Amino acid sequence: MKSFCHQAAGLFLSALVVPLSALAAAPQPTHEFTLDNGLKVIVREDHRAPVVVSQLWYKVGSSYETPGRTGLSHALEHMMFKGSEKLGPGEASHVLRELGAEENAFTSDDYTAYYQVLASDRLPVAFELEADRMATLKVPADEFKREIEVIKEERRLRTDDKPTSKAFERFKAMAYPASGYHTPTIGWMADLQRMQVEELRDWYQAWYAPNNATLVVVGDVTADQVKKLSEKYFGPVPRRAVPSSKAPLELATPGERKITLHVNTQLPNLLMGFNVPGLATAKDPRQVHALRLISALLDGGYSARLPSRLERGQELVSGASAWYEPFSRGDSLFVLSATPNEQTGKTIEQAEAGLWAELEDLKKNPPSAEEMARVSAQVIAGLVYERDSITGQAMAIGQLETVGLSWKLMDQELKALEAVTPADIQAAAKTFFTRDRLSVAYVLPEEKGNE
Repeated sequence: MKSFCHQAAGLFLSALVVPLSALAAAPQPTHEFTLDNGLKVIVREDHRAPVVVSQLWYKVGSSYETPGRTGLSHALEHMMFKGSEKLGPGEASHVLRELGAEENAFTSDDYTAYYQVLASDRLPVAFELEADRMATLKVPADEFKREIEVIKEERRLRTDDKPTSKAFERFKAMAYPASGYHTPTIGWMADLQRMQVEELRDWYQAWYAPNNATLVVVGDVTADQVKKLSEKYFGPVPRRAVPSSKAPLELATPGERKITLHVNTQLPNLLMGFNVPGLATAKDPRQVHALRLISALLDGGYSARLPSRLERGQELVSGASAWYEPFSRGDSLFVLSATPNEQTGKTIEQAEAGLWAELEDLKKNPPSAEEMARVSAQVIAGLVYERDSITGQAMAIGQLETVGLSWKLMDQELKALEAVTPADIQAAAKTFFTRDRLSVAYVLPEEKGNE
């Protein structure tokens, strides 16, 4: 995507007499309504092809879990494919495969979602299957006994036996001292080992209610079609009481934290994270959009500051990156990473000093109008490209709604990004890139004495 963004940025810069947001396609007709049982439905019409994506988002994820009971949301996602009152384990997936549909699910800190992509005239089948497991999921003990071993192995392969993933998990646990975001989505191994099938049944009963879900449908459909189908299939599912949940808020200034990890890696790596708000918790949305542009300004392709200055210019690092997630239901993290250039004899401490120098530069010197135009063009081009597909549109709608924001923001964010000024960038850097918001991890090769 970065290569596309780089090319698109050049095209946009040649047409700066036109606002960048005006180059995006006009928003598709979008409709929302709520069923009597509390299920919110959002329909976005896109008639370019006879295809539709149906996504059901539940407001529950690893940040809702408590110590000793981590991994429940992800484990329940696995068990959602293990049968209902109508169908046995795997039968719903078989039906969808026979129709040529694509299906899957995913769990994060803030949500669990299930989706199908299929021919638009087959949408009733997707609704019937999804409503069936919302209402009558079976969590058989024998299926759970097998599936929990699959999940443990998934954890070993993706985290425990993968040094970079293991290091980031420990870093994240340190970087979020006060909120549920310190919990890994897959759960801690000790909790997986003692998880009981009854806990998953209780988790399903607590959170998988229509009034705790959002149904997003994007594609070759109309609002009337979707309303009739949703009332037919989801309407009979009864509303249930749902536990109260609060946004995961962080300490504003937790104090500087450091950790040194020795893992099975060839090269050292540096992680730096600053506790910052997300769009759902920020006092001023401009701060969030400024942080989004800072991320692209530092790490937005070949001409961005980290690769051009630290990598190619000073030859201080062999690689560096920056990223920020603005769409969380709680406070977020702005993360920088770098690998020192050992070929030029640079150390991890020097890499850290180099990253700090770039942040201090942002505080002292606002970016030029030309650099701001390039970065804004690049970010907007990426969003336009990302939202071109029906799946991309559905993902944006579902994520915004499930973290407590409105889907309408996706049609407003291009102008919001365009409105960010160099002074906003400087102000955000001064506010958030401070030592008392910082977590640092030195990820180092294993010491010889530990081998």
